[in-house]
Amino acid sequence: MSDSRSSDHSVRDLLRELFPDTHRELFGDEAAPEAPPTLGLYPVADGRLALVHGDQLAEFSPLDPKGRNALHCDLCHYTRSRSEASVYRVRVGARRTRYVTLCLGTQACQKRAGSRGLESLASRIFPLESSFADEH
Repeated sequence: MSDSRSSDHSVRDLLRELFPDTHRELFGDEAAPEAPPTLGLYPVADGRLALVHGDQLAEFSPLDPKGRNALHCDLCHYTRSRSEASVYRVRVGARRTRYVTLCLGTQACQKRAGSRGLESLASRIFPLESSFADEH
């Protein structure tokens, strides 16, 4: 646990960033103001990914692979084969969608990209439009 290079975040860290009221109820008001906001890309069920930046959350859904050409990862900027990368769709608004190519090996990709790469990806996705339900 003394490894300061670790990019893994505890459940407690995620609760503090995503659900601050719940964190206060469970752990009291021991917020660490000097701690940087959570920033990371996390695997979720069914091959989806979640990009977390502070209290913002975006869900990336993988698209069915089409074609045979290699893909260029938008996070680590490495060129990968179709078996090593995928194209993801993320809704950023009611009528706005972004497409992002990412490596399937999420942890290794994040290590190659570093915090600067994650910040760059987050700046392309966030802020999300606040309401998808306004348009029918």
